[in-house]
Amino acid sequence: MELLKLYISMEKQELKEKIVGLGINAEIVETRQYLEVIVPAEALHETALKLKSSSGLQFDFLLSATAVDWKTHFAVVYHFTSSELHHVLIMKVNINDRENPEVDTVSDIWATAEFQEREIFDLYGIKFRNHKDLRRLFLEDGWGFPLRKDYTDENMLELK
Repeated sequence: MELLKLYISMEKQELKEKIVGLGINAEIVETRQYLEVIVPAEALHETALKLKSSSGLQFDFLLSATAVDWKTHFAVVYHFTSSELHHVLIMKVNINDRENPEVDTVSDIWATAEFQEREIFDLYGIKFRNHKDLRRLFLEDGWGFPLRKDYTDENMLELK
C-alpha cells in the first residue's frame, strides 16, 4: 500500500512539472488521489489543446464533463485520461456570471464532450461558445434549468 501511495505521489509530481513547463495559466491543486488544474474561463480552450497534444501528457480521452452550482458561481469539471500513458487529470473552470454563464466548448478537441456539454447546458443553462449543436438534450425549451440551486419547479408549486 505504501508503494502505491508513493507511485501516485510521484505521478502527480511529474504531471505537475509537465503542466507548469507548458506555461499554462492555472492553479494546480494536489488532492489525495488526482491532480486538479483550475484554469480561468478565457484560457479553457488553449489549455485543453495543450493537455491533449503535449507529449508526456497526451490526455486523449475525456472521461466526463459535468457542472456544479456553488450558489456564487458555476464550475465546469472535466476528467481526462491518457490511454497511452495511463494517467488522470481533473480540470476545473469557474464561471462567475450567473445571469449568462458561458465558456468555450472543448467538443472540437474531444468528441465525447459534444453530448456532455449539451447535458450541462440542458440542466444548468451554461452555454458553450462555438459548440456545433448546442440545444436541449432532455427537456423542452422554456423548462428552466433544474440543477441550479435557484431553480423553482412551477409545476410542483401548482400541485401543493
